[in-house]
Amino acid sequence: MKTSSINQHVTISSIGFGHGGRAYPRRMEFGGCSYNFVDTGLCARVRRGERLAQIFTMTDGTREYCLRKEQGNWTLLSICG
Repeated sequence: MKTSSINQHVTISSIGFGHGGRAYPRRMEFGGCSYNFVDTGLCARVRRGERLAQIFTMTDGTREYCLRKEQGNWTLLSICG
């Protein structure tokens, strides 16, 4: 599989809630297209000093998307597939 590094701001237009009420992205808007995620994916929390970020690995059933949420902003880190 080919991985493309993106590192660009995206809009998350729909949020879902998993076990324990943990929020995760359900739909992303990027490059004029809408991407619907079919799985809650994996989530990790990363701390750099006082800053806390969440890293999500999501799938639309075809490709995997790596997203970072930091201080309320979403960044699409990469697309694999």
